[in-house]
Amino acid sequence: MSLKTVLILLGLALATIFALVCVLLTREKSPRSCQQLPPEQEEVEDEQSLVFADLTAEEMSQVVQYLRGHLGVPLVDASRAKPSDNCIASLELQVPPKAEVLRFLDAGGARPPREALAVLYFGKQPEPNVTELVVGPLPRPAYHRDVTVHKYRGKLPYHRRPVTGREYADINALVRRELQRAPRFLRACCESDGTDLVTLTTAPRGFKSGDRVTWFVLFHNVAGTGYYLSPVGLEVLVDHGELQVSRWQLRKVFYNGQYFGSTADLEQEFVAGALEVVRLRQPQGDAVLGSMKPRRPPAPPGPLQFEPQGPRYRVRNNHVTFQGWSIAFGMNPNSGPRLFDIRYRGERIVYELSLQEALALYGSNCPGGMSTRYLDGSFGIGRFAYELVPGLDCPITATYVDRHYLAESDTPKTNQKSLCIFEHDSALPLRRHFSDSQSLYYGGLRRSTLVIRAISTLINYDYIWDFMFHASGALEVRVHATGYISSSFFHGRGTDYGNRVGPHTLGTMHLHHIHYKVDLDVDGQLNSLESQDMEYEFVKDPWSTQSTIERPRLRRERLEREDEAAFPLNVPMPRYLSFVSPNPNKWEHPRSYRIQIISFAGKHLPSSSSMERSVSWGRYQLAVTRRKEEEPSSTSIYNQNDPWTPTVAFADFINNETITNQDLVAWITVGFLHIPHAEDIPNTVTVGNGVGFFLRPYNYFNEDPSVDSPDSVYFSSEQDLGACGANPLACLSSAATCAPHLPPFHFGGFLNL
Repeated sequence: MSLKTVLILLGLALATIFALVCVLLTREKSPRSCQQLPPEQEEVEDEQSLVFADLTAEEMSQVVQYLRGHLGVPLVDASRAKPSDNCIASLELQVPPKAEVLRFLDAGGARPPREALAVLYFGKQPEPNVTELVVGPLPRPAYHRDVTVHKYRGKLPYHRRPVTGREYADINALVRRELQRAPRFLRACCESDGTDLVTLTTAPRGFKSGDRVTWFVLFHNVAGTGYYLSPVGLEVLVDHGELQVSRWQLRKVFYNGQYFGSTADLEQEFVAGALEVVRLRQPQGDAVLGSMKPRRPPAPPGPLQFEPQGPRYRVRNNHVTFQGWSIAFGMNPNSGPRLFDIRYRGERIVYELSLQEALALYGSNCPGGMSTRYLDGSFGIGRFAYELVPGLDCPITATYVDRHYLAESDTPKTNQKSLCIFEHDSALPLRRHFSDSQSLYYGGLRRSTLVIRAISTLINYDYIWDFMFHASGALEVRVHATGYISSSFFHGRGTDYGNRVGPHTLGTMHLHHIHYKVDLDVDGQLNSLESQDMEYEFVKDPWSTQSTIERPRLRRERLEREDEAAFPLNVPMPRYLSFVSPNPNKWEHPRSYRIQIISFAGKHLPSSSSMERSVSWGRYQLAVTRRKEEEPSSTSIYNQNDPWTPTVAFADFINNETITNQDLVAWITVGFLHIPHAEDIPNTVTVGNGVGFFLRPYNYFNEDPSVDSPDSVYFSSEQDLGACGANPLACLSSAATCAPHLPPFHFGGFLNL
């Protein structure tokens, strides 16, 4: 064999070996099995995040036991307590001061003591009042301190307390007794003896401080459907301000546009033939307005998302991590979901992001509807976040988290699986480009997002609260409204206040305004506020000076004081508003995060309204103030029942202090006007009914941080596009074999009520 032949064979052998190695390396990069991904190691941050963790059921029980033994007064279980009793109304985490927390998180300081905030109703005292006590340290309480006067600059009057379930039960009993005084009218109007009618509360309760007088709207109750769409035209005004339930009274009755002094007067007018009665038939089963029961057999299953090798995020205790994101999550029983210590790539972006309040304000030509201004925090946005339905409320493969609360009872309750966490593929590129000139290539990245979700059912409405974390370093907050509309009995000029959606049902117009607190710490605590927008300048073209060019020019401005940074609702504001750091990025621009609001809010209450100050946060789509420990929230659960002398008035937060290089908070209002229409039956849909805001990096990085995402895709015309190692999209066929074995469907939400 000649030397030339040997060399040729040797060359072929080396080429074959090289090709085999390349194939093996390519295979090495493709999914080798469907085994679960190893968890990220974040033990230190997991332990640190517990400083923000909600109270456990055991901690709540220990606090109740401590209070029963150390206050020196008898405490009645709130589920049975009358207004003239003392009781524990609620417990929640007392969040430590920010300075103490940051010393612990960032400087190796001591862990702040873990404490609970207890709200107590003291009705059995010479001067009945609401008292707030801080109890600690947990888990074995040894002290308590009264923080009421320091926190609210005075005592809390007893009439401001939220209404308890026991109080509603006693009101319903009174209404039932009063209805028995109009038996012939009830048979004629409603085919009812009164026992099958249900009441719906309104709020606030009167017209001046000290009032506790509430309109209740009556509806036909049909099992398995929303009674909110079946008003019978009857509404009653109940005075329940006295400590003794026996002294409560029915003050006024409304029916079909007329007012009466009592149900006996109503009956007398009916018997005398002086009352025009609209005779309603008792709603029957599936034919009732608003039935949600399916009308067709089930269709084949729709598309499902799954995780071929298990979740790519990690949840431990109250801490979740995902592709550079780190978040501590929780749920306040009153104000709802809240997040703390939000970091991206190890840097804190937000110290606190929390829902503050949800306002629903109605119009109607019936007394109940026209006087309704629900402040949902006083009812319990977090408390009424119930178990989520897998496969509909959240993906089947989501991680579900139980939440515990103690309200109106001495026994902690658990809303199982009431918060979900999942990765969501939006089926939209986060970024992409197809190059068809010079070189031929494609590059892109799927828009895959971590979602933290809870859903609150507040009487008739369901609010879907979403917090989303993107690979670009952006954070998105979104709320969708669904559920049943509230309605009034259609009479007279009802269509001045909404649309008719049933034979006797008026869908009443209303607005939803939602308020958030965003404590941004952009590259440190000390930030300033900068606006940027555009204007046109008219210049002669410099190469000939013969023509005029309308040239867009960037206008930058630093906002120096709080009054400058309070932007009224529905008034145009600068298109770019950013929290800026004193420190520059690589290109000498201040490291910043931009606030971008998506909202279609209705009009805020007129300033002449006697209750406007209680919701004065709604004056502004955005207000930036200096952070103060004594201004933890823009509202109070006590504002609902005394909006005329609000316990917390957000307008007082804005006092023209300097906001340059300070620890700042952004207070954001989003919302929409809802004029109900036929398509809101049976339920309002989420399509078009979502609002929120983004926090987006603006010169914070030196480039888009998503370039480091392991999900990035790039291939050129010169590559083998079917090779899994060269093109991750070619790996999807093998990944599809990893479809999970889904667990059997289970829902225990009805057991937790």
